[in-house]
Amino acid sequence: MDEITSGRSVDIELGGQEVISIDLDNLDPNPEDVLDLLKEGQCKIWVWTKLAGEYWRRGHLDAAERIAQTAIETMQYNGASTALPPVYALLANIQMARARRAPKLTLPDARQDSLSGEKLKEEYYRDAVQYLNTSNKLFVESGTENPGTFLFLTRGIQLLASRSLDDALRAFEGVLVEKPTNLVALLGKGRVLYTKRQYKEALRIFQDVLRYSPDCKPDPRIGIGLCLWAMDHKAKAKAAWQRSLEVNPGEWSAQLLLGLESINASKAEGISEEAKSQAFVAGAKMVERAFQANQRNASAANALCELFIRKGQHSRALKLAERTIQFADTLTLLTEGYIRAGRVSHSQGADQHSLRCYSAALEGQPKNIIAAIGMAQMQMQNDEMAAAIHTLDSLMQVPNLRSTEATVMLASLRAYPRPGISSSDLAQEKKRARELYDRALKGLEIDDARHGPSKASRNITDDIDMHIEIARLWQGESIDRVSKAFKDALRISEATGEADPRLVNNLGGLEHLEGRLSEARALYESALTKASQLSSNVSETMSTSMLYNLARVYEDQGDINLAKEAYDKLLSRHPEYIDAKVRQAQMLIDLNKVNEAHDILKQCLVSHPGNLNLRALYAHFLMQNVRINDYKTFREFVFNTLKDHDKYDVYSLCAAAWLHFFQARETREASPKAIEDRKKNFQKSAELYDKALQIDPHCAYAAQGLAIITAEDALGTMYGALPGPAGDEAQKRNQNIREALDIFAKVRESIHDGCVYVNMGHCYYARDEFDRAIESYETASQRFYHGQNAGLLMCLCRSWYSKAIKDQSLVAMTSALRYAEQSYHIQPSDKVALYNIAMIQQKSAEMLFSIPPPKRTLKDLQRVIDQATHAQKLFASLANDKSHGLPYNRDIADQRRKYGDIMLRKADEHLVAQRKYEAEQLARIEAGRRKREDEKRRQEEEERVRLEELKLESEKLAEERRIAREQAMEWTREVRMESDEERERRPKKAKKVKHEAPSGDESEPKKKRRGKLRRAGSDQGDEEEHNFSEEEEVEKPAKKRPVKKRVVRDDDEEDANGPRKKQFKSKEVLSDTDDEMS
Repeated sequence: MDEITSGRSVDIELGGQEVISIDLDNLDPNPEDVLDLLKEGQCKIWVWTKLAGEYWRRGHLDAAERIAQTAIETMQYNGASTALPPVYALLANIQMARARRAPKLTLPDARQDSLSGEKLKEEYYRDAVQYLNTSNKLFVESGTENPGTFLFLTRGIQLLASRSLDDALRAFEGVLVEKPTNLVALLGKGRVLYTKRQYKEALRIFQDVLRYSPDCKPDPRIGIGLCLWAMDHKAKAKAAWQRSLEVNPGEWSAQLLLGLESINASKAEGISEEAKSQAFVAGAKMVERAFQANQRNASAANALCELFIRKGQHSRALKLAERTIQFADTLTLLTEGYIRAGRVSHSQGADQHSLRCYSAALEGQPKNIIAAIGMAQMQMQNDEMAAAIHTLDSLMQVPNLRSTEATVMLASLRAYPRPGISSSDLAQEKKRARELYDRALKGLEIDDARHGPSKASRNITDDIDMHIEIARLWQGESIDRVSKAFKDALRISEATGEADPRLVNNLGGLEHLEGRLSEARALYESALTKASQLSSNVSETMSTSMLYNLARVYEDQGDINLAKEAYDKLLSRHPEYIDAKVRQAQMLIDLNKVNEAHDILKQCLVSHPGNLNLRALYAHFLMQNVRINDYKTFREFVFNTLKDHDKYDVYSLCAAAWLHFFQARETREASPKAIEDRKKNFQKSAELYDKALQIDPHCAYAAQGLAIITAEDALGTMYGALPGPAGDEAQKRNQNIREALDIFAKVRESIHDGCVYVNMGHCYYARDEFDRAIESYETASQRFYHGQNAGLLMCLCRSWYSKAIKDQSLVAMTSALRYAEQSYHIQPSDKVALYNIAMIQQKSAEMLFSIPPPKRTLKDLQRVIDQATHAQKLFASLANDKSHGLPYNRDIADQRRKYGDIMLRKADEHLVAQRKYEAEQLARIEAGRRKREDEKRRQEEEERVRLEELKLESEKLAEERRIAREQAMEWTREVRMESDEERERRPKKAKKVKHEAPSGDESEPKKKRRGKLRRAGSDQGDEEEHNFSEEEEVEKPAKKRPVKKRVVRDDDEEDANGPRKKQFKSKEVLSDTDDEMS
């Protein structure tokens, strides 16, 4: 018979005489001897399970499993299979114990932690399910209604391991119904509730377990700490784990949790760097000890992997990452394992392996930000920019997911010009990039305002390259945004102690573009100073462009000497700096030293003949000096550029088109051949402009050229100037000009040039809209040419002249003369301006002579006569000019002089008539003025008399009022004296003794209530009040007084026609005791 002794031993009886005791605390790891004893002693099943369980508890799973298998064989041999359910349940527990240390999966391509020969966790669980099913089957066959607590607990543990939480909860609750203090069931239920995030209920259960068994293993303090941590009671959670570590120093779970808590604490804001370092080191040591205690725990391996990544020990980090992947029992751990494996592989240069790891992480958790960013980085590494954009775009489209890092990265990718992308798509990509940057920075501002600036946000906002890229994206869109981005970059650069001179130079360029020349100059000089402090190679590279920019701002400020010195200094360092030479040539052109400028430009072309920008500048120089029948050099140069350098050069195409148009427009020959050539040139010009637009649809100058051709009807008959079919020229002109104005309006939005406004002014002038033409010309002259363009001033002169003729306005004619004189002042050799001045002066006199005297003044008439006299001298000078190639006809000038002589003969007549008219007008005005003065004096006299009468009347009225006041005061005194006398003569009444008031009709009649008499005493409103009884009023009649006149005051409220009445005041409520109280 088998008996359990009180000690830690099991006694086995052999043959009924010999008893062998097995010490459970000193079991031999080899179970062969134990098996022989069990077989020989024909032990009951509980002995087998007891010994197997002891081996299992000590970690000898193979020995425990062998004992259980032998028990099954023995019992089946002896025909006692119905006693085997506990053995099968034990085998199920052994399989689940093996599963806890088995990998979840094995990596076929593991580089450091290969586990290809090990059995997977799922296989162990499958075997455990089979054993449990067999155990249940045997229970059913044996007819036992209750299979036992052990089997229920085993089933619950198996269901919990397979994540069947509801079934596991029912199994544990089934045990707790019969045994409410069963620790295993309570721990199982607590784990289920924690997994379901019912932290309060789980905490209560773990606390019950601790109360029932303070030494319980596994330690419920671990569960208590996890629940408290999830409920944001972090200090209490840490205390629970620390207590668990004190009770069980060798347990790894508390060490791991405390290590992770310490590492997280090292990342907190607001603590010193020394405290952060100490917390991190302490946490790292705890995590390492936890991993040493259980090297098959994915959480410990994951935490330790991050530490080795930071240390740069990539081989050990990769092994731990693979260990995490293979033993992870949650999706989060599996994803983090793949991410860290991808990071390590990326650092080692194994791009394909890294890409596979990030892909696996995204498959498990598509919303994982780090996995998406890592995936995008690898795609960028493989030059798959479109794929990287797609990866980050997919991440950003997840609802309620915001990642500033991913947003900034996506914006940078969209800003990057990719091969094969069209210009329109690139513009859209840049727009999206700007929006993404704005969204990211705005989100950071909101987060910083709510929670204060964090380290992560500072890492992003302090990225100089990001701000520079933002500036590049806004270039051409908003100078303010570009300036803000560069200022932010400069602020960050200055915070590091070394400001980048290039940022200062760029800010100077922005100020220069905005026209703030003084600020730009200061920034350029500061950039040069900072660049000079760098190494010689770097300084030389930077200072070249900075010195050029400084020279340009000197030039724009008008400091020609400083600009020349800067250009000379720059060319002494770099003699072939073309831009500096070009600016020197332009400065010479501005000084009218055309030949010297021409020499410099030709030198530049010799050294850089293929520079298209230089060739465009030289073509422009030649264009400015083209004269009629003298365009051979310009034509050869432009067509040489198209033929030998670039036939698709847009500038050369536009220049060639302009040349053909200029050539056709200035031709005045009337021969059939000349007319045909003229039409061909117009047609060729239109074709070249159209070709330029095909190459660059945004070329505003080509569009403007076509608009000019349309406005002038160059492809038609030029409104009758060329032979062709007859038609309604006025209607055609209006239609063409309207179309041209539409084009000019669009071109105006594209280019910042005065020529657009000039062309619009020409169109308005052609439509006789002189006011709008003047407005356009004025805009071009003031905004772009600063009033120094002689040709534009003559356009203004022409518009004002036409307006003056149309409106017969001397003011408009004066404006026309003013602009003609300004043009002549700029170009004193221009005979056209001189002729126009003479013409306007003569026309002013002619216009005033035709106007009747009421519409002109003697001063204006005298002035235009003097101008007409001066015009006579000008016309005589122009008519006697014997120069060749005059822009006017000498005969017409002489005819104008003769016409002026005839017109001025009537000058005296007009002056006399005007003087007579103005004298008559002056006499009428003087007479009217005298009449108005007399009338004014008469009205003043009448007003003076009226005021005197009013004054006398007022004095009389005041005297009457004074007399009335004195009479009223006398009457008041008399009344007071009479009242005093009556009061003295009246006998005093005895005071009644107060008795009980009788009821009913026996009561004495009540006295009548007295009233108060009010009388007016003075104008100031003084009133004397006197009390009279009603009895006295009845007994004593009122004293008659003589009627006196009474002055009624303005403020008197009484009726002036009736006598002044007595006024009485009474109480609001009358009581029966009024008589007694009197």
